[in-house]
Amino acid sequence: MKRFIPAILVVVLGIIFGYLIIDKPKTLKVYNPIDVNPDLVDESVRNVDKFHRVGSFKLTDQDGKEVTENTFKGKIYVTDFFFVTCPTICPKMATQMNRIYDEFKENKTVMLLSHTVMPIADSVPVLKEYASKLGVSSEKWKFVTGDKPQIYNLARKTYFAAITKGDGGYDDFVHTENFVLVDKEKRLRGFYEGTSKKDVDRLITDIYALLKEYK
Repeated sequence: MKRFIPAILVVVLGIIFGYLIIDKPKTLKVYNPIDVNPDLVDESVRNVDKFHRVGSFKLTDQDGKEVTENTFKGKIYVTDFFFVTCPTICPKMATQMNRIYDEFKENKTVMLLSHTVMPIADSVPVLKEYASKLGVSSEKWKFVTGDKPQIYNLARKTYFAAITKGDGGYDDFVHTENFVLVDKEKRLRGFYEGTSKKDVDRLITDIYALLKEYK
């Protein structure tokens, strides 16, 4: 009987090992500026290779409430840049963001943050009407407006979402389809094409993986 114990042990260990491989959660990369396509990164931070975080900001949401980095304390969030009257990529982006909203509607850890790139036109009432048409909660999905240079600096120096150069002035314009995934430590964990259902499927999978990291 004793001679069969090693064989049984090998089988059991094999099952356990196989389970651990299958059940092992995906670990998402932490992105610093040096890891990102340099065309997306402002030259002033392009060579930073560690400790990149979303810094402080102050904007206003569709309810007229102040939104800062502390609004997302302890949250995982997806962010993008859009404008209400955009006739091309923005409607497609809104459709894909809505998919994320619906998927994580009951999960209080996951939020969405959309910055208008036309803050002069997209006032609080305009954003309120836009959000109402989408039928989304402001507690879950923040549409924000505010100081244009600040918003453009967030796009270029914080989230690395735009392949353009500029100073956030009157003639400056950002137009990008990129979605960015941010973790609870305000680190960048993924970049996605916001007009692509396939890529947003990947984003949804990555959000679940990130949620597992925090369990």
